[in-house]
Amino acid sequence: MAARPGERRLQILQTLASMLEAPRGERVTTAALAAKLDVSEAALYRHFASKAQMFEGLIEFIESTVFSLVNKIQAESEDGVAQAEQTVVMLLRFAEKNQGMTRVLIGDALVNEDERLQARINQFVEKLEATLRQSLRIAQAANAWHGDAAADAAVLIAYVVGRWQLFAKSGFRRMPQEGWALQRKFLFG
Repeated sequence: MAARPGERRLQILQTLASMLEAPRGERVTTAALAAKLDVSEAALYRHFASKAQMFEGLIEFIESTVFSLVNKIQAESEDGVAQAEQTVVMLLRFAEKNQGMTRVLIGDALVNEDERLQARINQFVEKLEATLRQSLRIAQAANAWHGDAAADAAVLIAYVVGRWQLFAKSGFRRMPQEGWALQRKFLFG
């Protein structure tokens, strides 16, 4: 029975993501990916024009998943502080549940790949920071946040990226939410 359109493409992306979960963080080659899938490298290139396109597929998954969750958070709460806090927690949980994607988020998996991939991740992180800044501005308008929205959003995104880094660099042993209860008090008062 023939696979449905897009099914093999999804399988390639899932396998790539699982290979990125290796704690030592070795570079994933198309040869290794093809071997893991028990297909030829040519079969990979029937679904993706390049390895960069495979990584773009992972980045698209990250973007669509994270921003659909951000939109849900914003729709469910008008409280800007709650939005910002829930967004930070969601970003930490996303990393915990998607170890391979965490290596993409911190750029670790993108070393020696096309520069546009890292630029896209940088843009993604900037959009997240803008989202946090907007939530804090909502809180300021409600007189619930008395700091500087831009500076505080920068601190929050630096915290998230730092937790992602610790998680990946520890071989996925230092969980992003480890110590959150105490750190939350420092970040959100």
